[in-house]
Amino acid sequence: MSGEHLLLIDDEAHILELARLYLERDGFQIATASTGPAGLEAALAQPPDLVVLDVMLPGLDGFEVCRRLRARSDVPIIMLTARDDDLDKILGLELGADDYLTKPFNPRELTARVKAILRRQERAHPTAQPASGALTVGDVVIDSAGRTVRVGGRPVTLRVKEFDVLLALAQHRDTVLSRDQLLDLAWGIEFFTQTRTVDVHVAQVRKALAGSSSVRIETVTGIGYKLTIS
Repeated sequence: MSGEHLLLIDDEAHILELARLYLERDGFQIATASTGPAGLEAALAQPPDLVVLDVMLPGLDGFEVCRRLRARSDVPIIMLTARDDDLDKILGLELGADDYLTKPFNPRELTARVKAILRRQERAHPTAQPASGALTVGDVVIDSAGRTVRVGGRPVTLRVKEFDVLLALAQHRDTVLSRDQLLDLAWGIEFFTQTRTVDVHVAQVRKALAGSSSVRIETVTGIGYKLTIS
């Protein structure tokens, strides 16, 4: 893993320079922007491999930039927030961010999270897909090779981690998986985040399964989730 193009969007010059310094040391190519509109334009003009996006930006805030980017691209997004506030983090995840960091942060942790997400992307989109059969659960068909899902005969669109969460639950049908287990299965043990991230993504998968006549994700209070067929 080297040479990937990263876009850093933050209006604090010292954060941009510090992040650039550490990421370039690890071989990443770095572009920067200091406003929401400039960052959005840069991301669409030359799509990066990953975006580091601050919440508080002039012109357009990070949430709006994330929303507009996600409407056009599946590029991984790490959001930065100055508030250790679950509401900010949950909103970012619901808009399609992949991870978040609270300021001030250790630049080594940022580098580690960038690498973890890019490794996940490589696993999710290998250069040569091995042949494999689709997994059918009730009226839900999950093609792990093509990474497609059909619910009640109709295709549904899932983001990378949403697909991984659904696949993990389907592969362990009728088995309760804890949030920590889902983190390991869908994100990988090297991923740095909190179990609340799982709740947000399960909620999005539930929306995708709304068209199913039989498949549901049940919440097992105090433990986790399981996929069932009624």
